[in-house]
Amino acid sequence: MHNHNNGLKTAFLFGAMFALLLAIGALIGYGTGSSAWIWIFAGIGVVTSAVTYWNSDKIALRSMNAYPVSEQEAPAYYAIVRELSDRANQPMPRLYVAPTQTPNAFATGRNPQNAAVCCTEGIFQLLNERELRGVLGHELMHVYNRDILSGSVAGAIAGVITSIAQFLMFFGGGQDRRNANPLAMLAMAFLAPIAASLIQLGISRTREYDADQDGAALTGDPLALASALHKLQHGIELAPMQPSQKVENQAHMMIANPFGSRLRGLFSTHPPMEDRIERLRRMAGQ
Repeated sequence: MHNHNNGLKTAFLFGAMFALLLAIGALIGYGTGSSAWIWIFAGIGVVTSAVTYWNSDKIALRSMNAYPVSEQEAPAYYAIVRELSDRANQPMPRLYVAPTQTPNAFATGRNPQNAAVCCTEGIFQLLNERELRGVLGHELMHVYNRDILSGSVAGAIAGVITSIAQFLMFFGGGQDRRNANPLAMLAMAFLAPIAASLIQLGISRTREYDADQDGAALTGDPLALASALHKLQHGIELAPMQPSQKVENQAHMMIANPFGSRLRGLFSTHPPMEDRIERLRRMAGQ
């Protein structure tokens, strides 16, 4: 397993969120002449931190409209996850399914004892059992590498910052608009979501490579994950998710970019699929 210093990353994410919220409060306070806004946004930061930490899994699952499944409803799903959890000597996560035909999967939760794994309906139709095992090994290693807390927190924080930025864009920073600086308000409204996206980018790419490697080691079958990633790449191109704020805030947690080639490049939270597949093939050769 890889140590990604996720405790430090999570602390950094909360610190970055506080800094942005305080900056927004100070900007509104400057425009309205009231310092109360700084305290209001500091309070929002405290409440948001608590809610995000304890409910990051629920936020992620709700954003995908995911529903829990029983072992009777998804026996193969349960059998694979139970086998790999036992092999890793870790607790069994809760299992969910998201009602979308876009093939994908993600893990969420603050630690292995409070984790959940979610697959879309589309991934069950696209992958065979061996390939699905490779994907679930990848997701479980996100859990065991402690990636999911920082990823879930990043997604939730991005949602909060984006919502506040949209509020500022529409309302201009308070009732006394004559004293507000519209350019500063618009700058904050546009820059805050970008800052939130940069926070996500800073935690995602390396951990995907590591989860591929560790997941392939857990299953003992790197080529199964390579085959799954190849199918996912083409399957998502045929049935990409429609971008929405909720899904965009959680997209970095999924095994593949759910929007396909439309959002590749600099601001993609995932490394190139071709590179990931090639690494896994080299791992199998070794």
